Amino acid sequence: MILVTGGAGFIGTHTVQALLDLGASCVLAQRREFTLPDAWAGRCVTERVDLADHAAFLALGRRHQITGIVHLAGSVPWPPGAHEPVAGARMAIDTLFNVIEAARDWHVDRVGVASTIGVYGGAPGGSPYREDVPLPMTAGHVIPAFKKVGEILTDHLATALDLDAYDVRISAAWGPLGRPASPFFATPQLVHAAALGTARTGPVYADDGADMCYVKDCGRAIALLQLAPRLHHRTYNVAGGRATTYAEIAEALRAITPVTPTDLLGGRNPEGPADDVYLDITRLREDTGYEPAYDTGRAVADYVDWLRAGNER
Repeated sequence: MILVTGGAGFIGTHTVQALLDLGASCVLAQRREFTLPDAWAGRCVTERVDLADHAAFLALGRRHQITGIVHLAGSVPWPPGAHEPVAGARMAIDTLFNVIEAARDWHVDRVGVASTIGVYGGAPGGSPYREDVPLPMTAGHVIPAFKKVGEILTDHLATALDLDAYDVRISAAWGPLGRPASPFFATPQLVHAAALGTARTGPVYADDGADMCYVKDCGRAIALLQLAPRLHHRTYNVAGGRATTYAEIAEALRAITPVTPTDLLGGRNPEGPADDVYLDITRLREDTGYEPAYDTGRAVADYVDWLRAGNER
């Protein structure tokens, strides 16, 4: 039985589905109420709990025979301004400590902790970035800053406590249940505009892009890491493994719908980076057998169908 923190969230929902598809059962730990899909009945339960509440979180192990943890929530004080800085930082780090302590006390087989592609910002060399590239100690945004802290703590505590623990550096995930617009990449906004006729904001340059991982592939990769017979590393990139441009997204949309974002600006944003960061996924492939199931065209078509079926995001 795998405990998934944030299991009712965007990436969490798809990770739970993938775990169930692979034969596991799950406990979803969430701060908010969540109604399980009918298809999950009998294989999945929910627990409403504040992950920063030490006693309440550890009590989960008395109610469920938890054998693994996938920690996808609660390790960044987000959104900015939601918490006083010191209190927000303390809450974020306490959440990670609670997860690691629970893993020790429950004698779980494995614990995975979510990180981000953003930790590679300012790293030497260029794409594709491997997990062993040296990372700078600084970060320009709160998310990669706290994910770096989390990675260091996870590695230290895994060694000190002899835990099978690993970090997953997740690239730009998109698809069903994701936000209609992201501050980091334009794909969700482009798909919503084409599928639902919603307005777009801001210019999008055709040759810009990102390492985009369709969320169903992302969830499956995380599930495979959790259930693999053996992991040989402490850090894994979970990504598309290539840079996808907005021109490619527009082409895929144009193939299935007449309402397309044809007003992309040519070239790259002159005020943006010269290249898009993308990640090497060799480790993930070698240790789990993972291969993406969704190329750009299939992912766009799947998401458009989802939105046109009446789902808001």
